[in-house]
Amino acid sequence: MTAARRNGRVVGAGVLLLLVVLALLGAWFRHTFHRVDKTLHLPPSGEAAYNPLYALAKTLEADGVKVNARQRLMLDDNALGRSDTLLLFNDPRALSPPEAERLLAWVEDGGHLLIRTPLYSPGEDTAGEDAPQSVMLDLLSAWLVDETPSCEDFQVEGEDHHVEFCRGRRFAFDQVVPELAWGDLQGGYVYARLAVGKGHVDVLADFDFLANTGARGFMQEALDAPPNGGLRDGPHRALARQVLAPNYRQGTMHLVYAAEMPSLWRTLYLHGWMVWAPLLLALAAWLWMRMQRFGPALPSPAGERRSLLEHVRASGEHLYRYGRGVMLYAAVRQAFLARLRRRDPVAAALTGEPQIVAIAERTGQPAERIRTALNVPASHDRQAFRDRISLLIQLRNRL
Repeated sequence: MTAARRNGRVVGAGVLLLLVVLALLGAWFRHTFHRVDKTLHLPPSGEAAYNPLYALAKTLEADGVKVNARQRLMLDDNALGRSDTLLLFNDPRALSPPEAERLLAWVEDGGHLLIRTPLYSPGEDTAGEDAPQSVMLDLLSAWLVDETPSCEDFQVEGEDHHVEFCRGRRFAFDQVVPELAWGDLQGGYVYARLAVGKGHVDVLADFDFLANTGARGFMQEALDAPPNGGLRDGPHRALARQVLAPNYRQGTMHLVYAAEMPSLWRTLYLHGWMVWAPLLLALAAWLWMRMQRFGPALPSPAGERRSLLEHVRASGEHLYRYGRGVMLYAAVRQAFLARLRRRDPVAAALTGEPQIVAIAERTGQPAERIRTALNVPASHDRQAFRDRISLLIQLRNRL
């Protein structure tokens, strides 16, 4: 009874000590650690991964603007209203002459068109005869300035200092005065608004401020320029509102973008390694199991070896020497009849004189020779043996 009571006290003391340690650890954890909220921007997925104007479309819809976002222009399937706005995010050189003329006619009725200049490519001739041509820019009397892109300062009240159009190609006009312009006459414009009839055409050096956060093309990444913050930046939102101002909320906002889908092989390489890496290892292991095992080198075969023809000739001479010439004749005769069955089954099925006549007609030999060849020679008549075997071989070759 005393031992059981002593064990109970030991267990109770251990439990109490454990509770004290847990309480101290809990107090230390609450005193030392505190909760922190951290926002992680995950890479885009779904439509946002290939539509650079996805954030702009959602922002406009949230502001009550009707948006029609699509990859291609498709004027026949998407009618443009007089108060609509059309933003062509992709290269304007993709426009055909009929499409460009049709868009300008729509602008004259009150539409608002926004286009950009072609992307700048280092080392590309922008002023010669081989320079990239855009039908729309030609109709607007605009030409590209042969200068390396440079940033343009842009300051918004309450925001930090900002720069825009660092990767855009500047432009100028021939005998056309823009309604609004941003830039200078020597270095070229980065933005210009032209009045065309009742509507307007805005020409910009770049649309990067309207794109999703971090949306940059391959050629843009090759240039040394600040990263694109998209519509998260306050100056970008202010600039976007001013650019879209003429027909804002008066009609549909058409956002035409060129989908930049990554290649299948690049996607598999970056995101499918969990599948192709084990399969590649399994294939390597299977090839290792099935590969040939190399052992010690085998000795070379003896050089003094007779050819097959020599063996056949020696065997025939041996049979003929010991009076077995009839066996050789029978073998040649059977070879002739076997080929006759394959080449002329009707003649092979005949017997006697009709068969001899049929063989003579097929081979073109006299029937007498064929009759002689098919008769077994005497074993002691060597000349008849040689002649009939030779004749059977000739007849066999003629079948």
